[in-house]
Amino acid sequence: MKKIMFTLITGLLAIVLVACGGNDESSEAGNNKAKTAENEQQEQMEEMQKNLEAQQIDEDKTVAIVNDKEILGSDYNIALASIQGQMQQMGQDPTSKEAAEQVKNQTIDSLVGQTLLLQEADKKSYKASEAAINKQLDEIKSQFKTEKEFKATLEKFGMDMKTLETQIADDIKIKQYVEKEVPASKISDEEIQQMYDQYAEQGKSAGQEVPKLEEIKPQIEQSLHQQKQQEKLNQHVDKLKKNAAINIKI
Repeated sequence: MKKIMFTLITGLLAIVLVACGGNDESSEAGNNKAKTAENEQQEQMEEMQKNLEAQQIDEDKTVAIVNDKEILGSDYNIALASIQGQMQQMGQDPTSKEAAEQVKNQTIDSLVGQTLLLQEADKKSYKASEAAINKQLDEIKSQFKTEKEFKATLEKFGMDMKTLETQIADDIKIKQYVEKEVPASKISDEEIQQMYDQYAEQGKSAGQEVPKLEEIKPQIEQSLHQQKQQEKLNQHVDKLKKNAAINIKI
């Protein structure tokens, strides 16, 4: 089952990290070997960008219709770029032949899931305050050195400020809905102990020093919470899909 608790803002932050990475100037400008390596890296990055853009579709094309809500190519391309960025952060090539179909299906699945959740959030009148939107926006902007670099990256991925602010607001409403309507069940001490034992066994097998349970208990609890939240959310969206009119156009 694919994960649908994918938010465009989280994905955008992944894009930001990819966009900002690998752009530092060499401290050995006079070194021909370093220059050659930089040139090769630049060429590889440019080639990768061309391959990423090749996966995009026409902005006005209808990708899917979910309960009479039309999802356009412009929405698809934003979600696509987010997923591409996340995959790159994990060391995967989203443009490979093997990954192409997976990327497409994951993008569509993500868009359908988010649309359904947003529709439910709107039905229950969840709102995103201006303060919350600005806070999220500031977090994204902080990843860039300048305002110009920030706007250039938005443009690069087919977004403007209005689109970004709308995506942020949608993201906030979905998170509010999930926290209130699809809460994860509590984590038991037995579950924490079980995960710790697995972690400790793997660490010992790799010859690593294993910290005491008390030292990493908060991290384990958070990980388990996210897993349960994801599982419950997947089930919830599956139910929404069964009662929804979904028409995939690509």
